[in-house]
Amino acid sequence: QVQLVESGGGLVQAGGSLRLSCAASGRTISNYIMGWFRQAPGKEREFVAAISRGGHSTYYADSVKGRFSISRDNAKNTVYLQMNSLKSEDTAVYSCAAHGSPGVPPYSNALRYNYWGQGTQVTVSS
Repeated sequence: QVQLVESGGGLVQAGGSLRLSCAASGRTISNYIMGWFRQAPGKEREFVAAISRGGHSTYYADSVKGRFSISRDNAKNTVYLQMNSLKSEDTAVYSCAAHGSPGVPPYSNALRYNYWGQGTQVTVSS
């Protein structure tokens, strides 16, 4: 089992930045592709970004490409999401997840992720 806890969310003005963290426990995340997803009120959960086990490959949704950056520190068992140039449409609950099933890049299928955190709220005011 992998337990995931997100932090770093909050209220920020449009154009601002936030850095989300996802701390894992129970197992080392070095064995997992890790991803970030988000869900806005009344909308379906959507893929944001994913990162390979070693951190050498990253994948992004078109809506965040160039603004968001996913990274990981396997020694700290933590994954990060740096969010810059935030827009009001980025407002959502952001969750990290561990990909435990076979899959192919960009690893955007939420059904392939076995472990999920509770999420952290990000609100961007315009």
